[in-house]
Amino acid sequence: MKFSPIVPIIYTTELHETINFYTNTLGFTCNEINEEWGWASLQKGECEIMVTKPNEHIPFEKPQFTGSFYIKTEKVDELWEHLKDTAKICYELETFDWGMREFAIYDNNGYMIQFGEELDNYELENEIIYLKCLTLLRGRFR
Repeated sequence: MKFSPIVPIIYTTELHETINFYTNTLGFTCNEINEEWGWASLQKGECEIMVTKPNEHIPFEKPQFTGSFYIKTEKVDELWEHLKDTAKICYELETFDWGMREFAIYDNNGYMIQFGEELDNYELENEIIYLKCLTLLRGRFR
């Protein structure tokens, strides 16, 4: 049995504002919108997300999600430069010990979106050496 990638469906009362955020800020394409259903399908590359207004069967006060949406990408530094002044930042671009360089933002509904790029061993080793040097220098000049 083969699974396909997960396609999240996020609830919002601000359908058009959400479509605008994902298309204008993040560069997604709106593949389909159905005004009657209050639903849209958005895509960028292999990443797909659906946006919908909650229906009467779903209790809904405000957007909430206890996790985050993690999007693996290339050129995360370039994406950071593009978004750092236009999106609400959760945490800034950082390299983590597990070999990912990532940052996180909030969309217009407050959902957290993380963007990460996997570093190869050479890049990771150089980044760790650089960070250790910075730490030593900061301690030396305090």
